[in-house]
Amino acid sequence: MLAEERHARIVEMVRRQGTATVAELASALDISESTIRRDLDKLDQAHRLVKVHGGATTLESAHLTRDLTLEERHGLHAEEKRAVCAYAATLVGPDDLVYLDAGSTVEELIGHLVERDARYVTDSLSHAMKLAARGFRVTVLGGELKSATESLVGPDTIAALSRYHFTIGFWGVNGITPEHGFTSPESNEALIKQLTMERTARRYVLADATKFDNTSLVGFGAFDSATIVTCGDVPEKYRSFDNVVEVAR
Repeated sequence: MLAEERHARIVEMVRRQGTATVAELASALDISESTIRRDLDKLDQAHRLVKVHGGATTLESAHLTRDLTLEERHGLHAEEKRAVCAYAATLVGPDDLVYLDAGSTVEELIGHLVERDARYVTDSLSHAMKLAARGFRVTVLGGELKSATESLVGPDTIAALSRYHFTIGFWGVNGITPEHGFTSPESNEALIKQLTMERTARRYVLADATKFDNTSLVGFGAFDSATIVTCGDVPEKYRSFDNVVEVAR
């Protein structure tokens, strides 16, 4: 079996099951566990799955327990993100003070924004650079830089937020359920998300359908505290909620 075919089968098996052990993969493909471990190293480096102790898991599953890097997240559900963000961009008006959360979904939103009379505030250095390059007025919150997500966190960020009352804001999310609300894997980022939501009049969580019925480690908002803009195979039970807006791809 060629390595490319073997890699494709490994990725498909992990995708289908959510997780797979080295032993399971070796048995299914009838190859040695040492070969599987080398393959998992390569597939992890290529951001096609996440290698964990004893096996591998999907990027989506890993996203619930740790922050994926922006590079890891860029290819995930790209079509759904584009549809969600194209709609979200139309919600920004000329008099708005806009908060933009860190993360790959809100990063996609930047490419769709057209309102140049609005003011934008973000805790993401990469978002700020993209906004500035497009000629938007942007303010960057201070704080400690997290390399994985290129976001700013900590007491300096919290202090800077006390000056703002945002008219509209957009957030990414790792998990959404009616019981646990909006969740994220990292406590410092979750706190910034929570505080910015509390200081925003019109709140929008941007999420592809895979975020529903999943719970990450730290909550940052109740389910009904924001409008959820989504796209994809949304579970049927969420379609009856007034705060869920489903857009077409």
